[in-house]
Amino acid sequence: MPHRCFADEIAIDFPAVGRVVDGMRDAFLGEAQKSDVLAAEVCLSRREAAGGLIVHFALPLRGMCAACGGRGELWTETCAECDGTGESLFHHPVRLAVPAGVADGATFRFRVTSPQTGSVRVEVRVAIQPSLV
Repeated sequence: MPHRCFADEIAIDFPAVGRVVDGMRDAFLGEAQKSDVLAAEVCLSRREAAGGLIVHFALPLRGMCAACGGRGELWTETCAECDGTGESLFHHPVRLAVPAGVADGATFRFRVTSPQTGSVRVEVRVAIQPSLV
């Protein structure tokens, strides 16, 4: 495990903060992980790919539970909203401008920033559906 050297440096009683601490460790040590990228796919018809368009979709992001503030509990009881994990699922709206002539398999890489989740790296792959004749 690459971050064992810092395992005992921070003791936090908020389950949702663990990912933030891991992100700080990654930034400090310079070890970005591929698992930090959220992958998505956009399916287009050949006509849409040829003409270009703006695609609207929602990205499922995990972030700090608003009900318990990331603690995973309310007083002495487990938080019912997040089931004690300190995290909740959020759907972040995205508008992606796909240029005319985009090829099948093309990827778009960008970051989204949400108040609930912070900055998340995203990779969207374009899948062009075969024409039905």
